[in-house]
Amino acid sequence: MSFRFQPQHLDVAAFAGAKAHLSARDSLQKYERLAIEVRGPEPDLTVEWQVQGEQRSAADGVARPALHVQAQARLPLTCQRCMGEVRVDVRVDRHVLFAADEDSAAALDDVSEDDVLALAPEIDLRALIEDELLMALPLVPRHEVCPQPVRLSAQDADFDAAQEQRQHPFAALAALKDGKKP
Repeated sequence: MSFRFQPQHLDVAAFAGAKAHLSARDSLQKYERLAIEVRGPEPDLTVEWQVQGEQRSAADGVARPALHVQAQARLPLTCQRCMGEVRVDVRVDRHVLFAADEDSAAALDDVSEDDVLALAPEIDLRALIEDELLMALPLVPRHEVCPQPVRLSAQDADFDAAQEQRQHPFAALAALKDGKKP
């Protein structure tokens, strides 16, 4: 019996049992939450992914349905040093195990190196891939060396000179106190 698996409605248990494989090259626009993170809309941005179904032994020694998820994208983000565009390669290579219910998943997740989720009748594979890519984004995107010199001061070179030229607000009071005309 042959199955045709759909990423939007994936039966993980059947997919893992069949040791099936899915892959695609999608437009970034299919991943709305990830698309929000990029610097500007570009129609040619893509997410490449592949998923392999398998049975994988967990920390407790029991083989469970699992997915080996690999995904990658090159995204234009905002450098937090110079505020310019920085292209970042975001890669994911994770195993996701599936436990019978939420309680089992939580207990197994505490002792497993792999991600553990509760087994549902269907999952949206693209949503899982998007979650993993979002978690793989750098917290502070930045260039190794910014293309433009980074301004490290909040004031410019003329700031001190302007301060000296400006009359201080209490100078007139000081002059009156000393008996001088302001």
